[in-house]
Amino acid sequence: MMSQPMQIESLEIRNYRLFNDMKFSDLARLTVVVGANGSGKSTLFDVFSFLKEALTQNVATAVTRRGGFNELVSRGEKGPIGITVKFRESGGRLATYDLQIAADGGRAVVEREILKFRRGRYGQPWHFVDFSRGRGAAITNEADYGEAGAKELRQDYQLDDPSVLAIKGLGQFRAFRVVSEFRSLIESWYVSDFHIADARPSVEAGESEHLSTRGENVAQVAQYLYEHHRERFDKVLDAMKRRVPGVAGVEARPTEDGRLVLRFKVGSFKDPFIARYVSDGTIKMFAYLVLLHDPKPFPLLAVEEPENQLYPELMIELIEEFRAYAERGGQVFVSTHSPDFLNGARLEEIFWLVKREGFTEVRRASDDPLLVSLFAEGDLPGALWKQGLFEGAHPR
Repeated sequence: MMSQPMQIESLEIRNYRLFNDMKFSDLARLTVVVGANGSGKSTLFDVFSFLKEALTQNVATAVTRRGGFNELVSRGEKGPIGITVKFRESGGRLATYDLQIAADGGRAVVEREILKFRRGRYGQPWHFVDFSRGRGAAITNEADYGEAGAKELRQDYQLDDPSVLAIKGLGQFRAFRVVSEFRSLIESWYVSDFHIADARPSVEAGESEHLSTRGENVAQVAQYLYEHHRERFDKVLDAMKRRVPGVAGVEARPTEDGRLVLRFKVGSFKDPFIARYVSDGTIKMFAYLVLLHDPKPFPLLAVEEPENQLYPELMIELIEEFRAYAERGGQVFVSTHSPDFLNGARLEEIFWLVKREGFTEVRRASDDPLLVSLFAEGDLPGALWKQGLFEGAHPR
């Protein structure tokens, strides 16, 4: 039996900047987030980055990069900052990861960290990890999980640093398979920080398997797809031809000095243009297609406002590319200011953020009876958003 891709089913955020107490429930493979400027869309994506940095480095470093604990904690709150992720792991079991962060002597520490699985609908959960400030326990007989009559066997551990996550320390050991799997999933999250300027210059010749978060290695990834996954490269090329007017071909060509440049064949011109001479939209669409046709989807892909520099007419096709990526195994979170992009979303995929009394609330389009009724009658979500029917989240 093939393992299932990880899917986050709910996300709770407490005392993290604008998110005093917010919860996303019943998340789909594709989640589209809208809201007025300042409502917290960027903060949501920063939570993903924070979790990844807290794991790959430590909690203290991740907090310091955001101005320190007092700058990160919600206004008027002392903490702890809390993040709870409920997810389906590869075996299909529902798991909960709960992280609480406090300040101790001016330094951020892990106040509590729990990773647990529930046995059946009503069974008591197994706490695979339960730590506080560097001390805690982990089960040592996880292979018995789910067996009739099996009981937890636990062992105490102590970490060297109270700001290091237990899933980092324990995840290095094969004995803790569940912990190791969850750790590797977070380490593989992709939070886009794409910059057009980075994708234009030529780069050192060679290959890269995956697009970097800033996009500076797009030519190397194109070369990798061309050499090792030609069917994927051909799909990217076909999509470019269909979706970017005048583009007849794309190639990653090495130069005499050993560098790699992207060359675009445009219209009836005899010679291709190199990347720095084509439009921002052409470069960005190509980078997104390279990312979304990765042979090994990231378990989580987060992209803010992908519509920037792109023609509105491309939005429906772009969201279809994101959905196809999600269906191949990578869960996707996208924020947008584009009604055209939103028109391609399903109601159960859409959440909107509303700022009330200084803090952010989250609402889901499929929970709103009026939106459900109008959508059933043929109205598109983007049009309903423009009309102001997403209360508190008008696009202007």
